[in-house]
Amino acid sequence: KQWYQRRVPITAGDFREAYNWLKFNTPEDAKIMSWWDYGYQLTAMANRTILVDNNTWNNTHISRVGQAMASPEEHSYTIMKELDVDYVLVIFGGMSGYSSDDINKFLWMIRIGGSTPEGAHIKEGDYYSSSGEYKVDKDASDAMHNSLMYKMCYYRFGEVMTEQGKPTGWDRVRNQEIGNKDFELDVLEEAFTSEHWIVRIYKVKDLDNRGNK
Repeated sequence: KQWYQRRVPITAGDFREAYNWLKFNTPEDAKIMSWWDYGYQLTAMANRTILVDNNTWNNTHISRVGQAMASPEEHSYTIMKELDVDYVLVIFGGMSGYSSDDINKFLWMIRIGGSTPEGAHIKEGDYYSSSGEYKVDKDASDAMHNSLMYKMCYYRFGEVMTEQGKPTGWDRVRNQEIGNKDFELDVLEEAFTSEHWIVRIYKVKDLDNRGNK
């Protein structure tokens, strides 16, 4: 498709599409968790409450978001319920080639997430491959494959052909075939994915009465 060749101009439409979806399809009091970069845009364009933005000085609060993104689903769920999160938004460029995405920012989330006592379990070295590289392919670490961030970005992506002559699940930013293709989400459900997959939004499940599920 033509948009595979034009990597940057498509982004504005995806952001606008996603923020409009939030504005018209979620409750007015819905609370959105995302990395701080997108906080101002979410407030201004989607008119929704966010956890952190460019003006957040509370390092503990930012660290909590980093911990949620870097942890496995079960641990992330505890943090998201603590913070009263209704939806989670991630930016993903693996389909379109948009490189300013959350996988490329993920190491900062890991570092900030691990910088407070509550994040002591998050260690940057755990997210590198055995050869010390930052990877998303089959050589990526278990911590990477099992993180909430990885799962939100790559959910259903393993089924998708992005480039001719490449396997399904080919990440066009990292130039790697993702290593964890076949998984389901336990604590989130996909709510919205923009046309070129740049913005992905998930709803936090209500699992408080797990025995009844």
